[in-house]
Amino acid sequence: MNGAESPCDVVVVGGGLAGCEAAYQLAERGLRVRLVEMKPHKRTPAQTSDRMAELVCSNSLRGAALSNAVGLLKEELRRVGSLALRCADETSVPAGGALAVDRERFAEAMTRAIEAHPRIAVERREVTEIPAERPVILATGPLTSDALAASLAAAVGAEHLAYYDAIAPIVSADSIDWSRVWKQSRYGKGGAVRGERAAAPERSAPPEERAAPPEERAAPPEDAAERRDDAEAGDEAYVNCPFDEAQYKAFVRALVESEKVEARDFEEVRYFEGCLPCEVMAARGEQTLAFGPMKPVGLTDPRTGRRPYAVLQLRPEDEAATAYNLVGFQTRMKYAEQLRVFRMVPGLEEADFLRMGSVHRNTFVDAPALLGPAMELRALPGVHLAGQIAGVEGYVESAAAGFVCAMLLAQQLRNEPLRPPPPTTALGGILTHLGRKQPRYQPSNITWAHIAPLDPAHGKLRKRARYEAMAERALRDLDAWWAAG
Repeated sequence: MNGAESPCDVVVVGGGLAGCEAAYQLAERGLRVRLVEMKPHKRTPAQTSDRMAELVCSNSLRGAALSNAVGLLKEELRRVGSLALRCADETSVPAGGALAVDRERFAEAMTRAIEAHPRIAVERREVTEIPAERPVILATGPLTSDALAASLAAAVGAEHLAYYDAIAPIVSADSIDWSRVWKQSRYGKGGAVRGERAAAPERSAPPEERAAPPEERAAPPEDAAERRDDAEAGDEAYVNCPFDEAQYKAFVRALVESEKVEARDFEEVRYFEGCLPCEVMAARGEQTLAFGPMKPVGLTDPRTGRRPYAVLQLRPEDEAATAYNLVGFQTRMKYAEQLRVFRMVPGLEEADFLRMGSVHRNTFVDAPALLGPAMELRALPGVHLAGQIAGVEGYVESAAAGFVCAMLLAQQLRNEPLRPPPPTTALGGILTHLGRKQPRYQPSNITWAHIAPLDPAHGKLRKRARYEAMAERALRDLDAWWAAG
């Protein structure tokens, strides 16, 4: 369908998670939508297909438990009819306590739903400046083009912020040396591969018990506890590549000394702490990785009956487990260096790399200073922002921002009072983050800190009990809000 020739009520720019979700929700509310997507005419360096909602980093949507803030956000999205969550559930693959998807099937499902909707017209072209049509939703994500970013920066009169996300490599399953690795989730949740009974771990000063200077510890993101829960809950979805002390230290040295892709002279690199390149973590100190993505806590090598000095974990990329992602090893090393360094990993000496790691820019605005209550630019009435360009971080959060933006815009177009999700919900927490002023605004995943605290009448609860109580309240409040809408 030729979107340029079709009348519309709203223009949405960007066919990623936020844009697709926003377009779908608007169309479901009876509005005619023109969705403008630049593929296949142009791709960013991180994109490899012409489908919409392409997941360019991990295939994981993170933890599923309701005691986890992102798990609560996913459940809320399911209850309010999110397209992204429906497609994710339909294309899920084993991932322990997380929700992960077969990325190709997920993108196919999202694209099919958008193209088949009778009130959505898809227009394939690049947008280089803010469209004159109103209302418009800009949902161009972390890969917003230089031209459109410059147009946005000029329009709002504020400096747009940029940093770099890095993508982890993917290896072919049949190229892994399975005699050197084993399947197990942390803390014995899944047990050893093939049902082998592992002996008690050796208690010889594992990394989490060795003292490390503060500068050598990985700086955790705000939801570090939640991500740790995601990694530690599960079946046998993770493959462990074990390192002894000498192997680990040699690997860290190789990361630090490797050749990296340098930023251009006019670009300032500002990394998101929750998605640091592995070589950046390694450069912070020899033990940083051992306290971060390579921590061996809760793992026992069935061949030795001991806890390894460190591990690199692999996670399946598709339902058939034909490919594996190097968990936490996003990188900006040059391709030749990636082959050299990652083949130092036990079990990956002959690995066939289906995708190399790379870097991509993430552009976002200072949302608390620039956005109004309907996620609309105060300086440009009728121009709304959704997804990562507004400053959320993560797949689920991007879809949630697209949902909320569409819902609020639909209310505006019907001349109704704005009815945002309650602040006690994770969906409401998206708006809380976008409106929370900071000395220097930074993107964030959803965290419990974004959700209104419990009433003191609950008394003092332990962390998990507190989170479970907050989740129960959130779903109760969400259901009541949704039913009244």
